[in-house]
Amino acid sequence: MLLRGTTILAVRHKGQAVVAGDGQVTLNNTIMKQHARKVRRLYHGNVIAGFAGTTADALNLFERLETKLEQYNGNLTRAVVELAKDWRTDKILRKLEAFLVAVDGNHSFVISGTGDVIEPDDGVVAIGSGGPYALAAAKALTRYSDLDAKTVAQEALKIAASICVYTNEKIIIEEL
Repeated sequence: MLLRGTTILAVRHKGQAVVAGDGQVTLNNTIMKQHARKVRRLYHGNVIAGFAGTTADALNLFERLETKLEQYNGNLTRAVVELAKDWRTDKILRKLEAFLVAVDGNHSFVISGTGDVIEPDDGVVAIGSGGPYALAAAKALTRYSDLDAKTVAQEALKIAASICVYTNEKIIIEEL
């Protein structure tokens, strides 16, 4: 059974930081759920994280990231680096199939099981099957419009949903 598809987008723009995600869960070529919540707040509401990938694996990673944030007193940079190290070196964690986006007041990161911790240069990052479409749309909207971060994220996800069959317009947005 392969759960696939989603779009998670983080936008840091005009002093705002938001993470948005669509609500679609797909099993092979069937839509199983329209209103999944793939974005959540962590560490006393100071961090927003979103996932793309296998649901159970992503929930496991949310818990582990929350533990790392507690361990390092909310230092997101340290927490994601330590999570990536564990994810890369642990025999069980290494098999998890997911990507995470994590954002706080100062940083935005993509974390993967291959040990990647990537902070974008321009404050815009996206993951999932619709990620490339949302990323391109958000980059254009931040560069060529006067929209705020929340509106950029919402419009970029709508564009991704119009292109990617694994992305819908049931968008959840969390903002800092």
